[in-house]
Amino acid sequence: MQVRAFCVGQFQANCFLVTDPETGASALVDVGEDGEVARRLGERGPARPLEAILLTHAHVDHAGGLAQVQAERDAPTFLGSGDRALFATLPQQGSWFGMPWLDHPTGRVDTWVDDGAIVTVGALRLSFLATPGHTPGHGIWVGTGHAFAGDLVFAGSVGRTDLPFGDPRAMTASLLRLGDLPDATVLHCGHGPDTTVGEEIRSNPFLGALRRARGWPDPAGQGWW
Repeated sequence: MQVRAFCVGQFQANCFLVTDPETGASALVDVGEDGEVARRLGERGPARPLEAILLTHAHVDHAGGLAQVQAERDAPTFLGSGDRALFATLPQQGSWFGMPWLDHPTGRVDTWVDDGAIVTVGALRLSFLATPGHTPGHGIWVGTGHAFAGDLVFAGSVGRTDLPFGDPRAMTASLLRLGDLPDATVLHCGHGPDTTVGEEIRSNPFLGALRRARGWPDPAGQGWW
């Protein structure tokens, strides 16, 4: 799996072009808040069409640019079914954050997915692991050795749950699902640098429950959860 990251927009959200090296088939994970990802893909020159657009969740910084991407590189688009209501608010979400210039029409979702759904991109298989909490339909897209984590977890932190539709209890349960992934899995986070499952279980102050389940000590001064 080849992964190219694009850090875009006011929120510095990460979007990822995922390519199967055997076939050249590609998918885009998240699309940013406006047309920047579409422009940057265009700067790469002619390319074969995208096989899929995979959204981790329906916040404006990750899904607001959907219409622009679909206008330039249209592809079947997938999003967790729990985010239907949130997706409908995308044309107003810029104003939630005091950025009304980000209020614009959004694109379409072709397939609403649930936990365990699989999307094939060339020889790659990406599965949807439902991780509600940051949003009701949040999910991470998992391939061999890689997981596109959206706003579930970051290097040293986790996604917030104080926005509309957030659910702290659901987030707590979703974070535990990280323990089902191999420690070497690279986490391509929705903001900030990449990390790994093992590194976050060892050192992330919000993942104390996973450490305790393994009998690992908390780093000094940590272990909040």
